[in-house]
Amino acid sequence: MSRQNLKIAVIGDYNFTYNTHHATNLALDHAAHFLELDLSYYWVKIEEASQFKNSDFKEFDGFWISPAPFKNPFYLNGILKSLMELNKAVFISGEAFKIFIDVLITIYHINLSGEKMISDNLIDGESFERVEIIPHSDALKKLYENHNNIELTSSRYSMYPSLIDYLNTKIIDIEGFNQFDDPEIISLKNHPFFVASAFCPQISSTREIPHPLVYTFLKACLIP
Repeated sequence: MSRQNLKIAVIGDYNFTYNTHHATNLALDHAAHFLELDLSYYWVKIEEASQFKNSDFKEFDGFWISPAPFKNPFYLNGILKSLMELNKAVFISGEAFKIFIDVLITIYHINLSGEKMISDNLIDGESFERVEIIPHSDALKKLYENHNNIELTSSRYSMYPSLIDYLNTKIIDIEGFNQFDDPEIISLKNHPFFVASAFCPQISSTREIPHPLVYTFLKACLIP
């Protein structure tokens, strides 16, 4: 049986000196090996992706929004809006989690009073902290059955309870919380696969044990 082929765009400003960027490449390799896929992935700069037309997006089977740093994070707003309209698998890890929430707040006119509804990054600098993943959805519980639920993160955010309630009712599903009772993994309702995690699953991925979120993303990319 022939191996299936996938073409993934990793949207971010790649810098080989950043561990999370290097780990993203490795995690994709781990998951592709696990799933026996022929995988091609390409890093696309944020500014370049912001100029994509619909035909450009269609060249790829899926999209991974990489962790920061971003040279101009403003461009991610338009990119995320475009990706939300596509029927393609999208995965977000790291700091773009907050940008995604901000985009949702804007699109759905949630914050008409102009209050700050999501915190700045609660982790200082470029350090990593341990975060406990508490699965909420049945799908995530199954993924973490045989996987360590302690992850590493350099980005953690707190949201107003009213924002969480509104988003969870109408726009997103909360797949998992952290030990601080903040949403840590979310997915977009009415979309085949649009998942965002505040932590970076690629860091704990290994060739022997690829991270379940990463190989689930690749499996979603196989669905036409």
